[in-house]
Amino acid sequence: MIAIIDYQAGNLASVARALGHLGFQCRVTREPKEIEQADRVIVPGVGSAGRAMLDLKQKGIDKALHEVYESGKPLLGICLGSQIIMQHSEENNTACLGLLNGKVSRFPTTLLTDHGDTLKVPHMGWNRVRLIKRHPVFRDITPEHEFYFVHSYVPVPDSKDSIVGITEYGITFASVVGERNLVAVQFHPEKSGPIGLTVLKNFCQWDV
Repeated sequence: MIAIIDYQAGNLASVARALGHLGFQCRVTREPKEIEQADRVIVPGVGSAGRAMLDLKQKGIDKALHEVYESGKPLLGICLGSQIIMQHSEENNTACLGLLNGKVSRFPTTLLTDHGDTLKVPHMGWNRVRLIKRHPVFRDITPEHEFYFVHSYVPVPDSKDSIVGITEYGITFASVVGERNLVAVQFHPEKSGPIGLTVLKNFCQWDV
């Protein structure tokens, strides 16, 4: 069973529908025991870091996620879920889970294209991910594939070894991070069409 964590951070139904479409059993849950007993876990997210962490701590889900990570079970973060795995977020000045060492920073106030045009924040739309290391969750993904992003903040790992993929949007930022049994994507695979489904399928079949 795949546990999709419900911490009032949105896009739960979209992720569940995507997994159902792929033929994988999943359960949306707020129960720490169910999360710890799941075969693999997905941390989705649309919302703010402060509100998300408050909910995770109130329900004891933060401790359950540490248990999952230490157990070696596959763990996937999506969008906000790729940020709260870090130690601290500038959004709401929030202490986060600390599964990976690093912080979460907002896009710079002035964000420009190579031609000097102003870019909007949040970053919203389709963009490519350039993998800097191979990863099973990105099997059959090529440099030409694009994914759907909606975000104003980006993860900044302390170690370059934690960066799996990068994306260009005014700056170069880590759009895929991970270590061991944890991988997290800043984009929304559940909103990225067939290629996003490929990423989810790969995660569901990932034998860590």
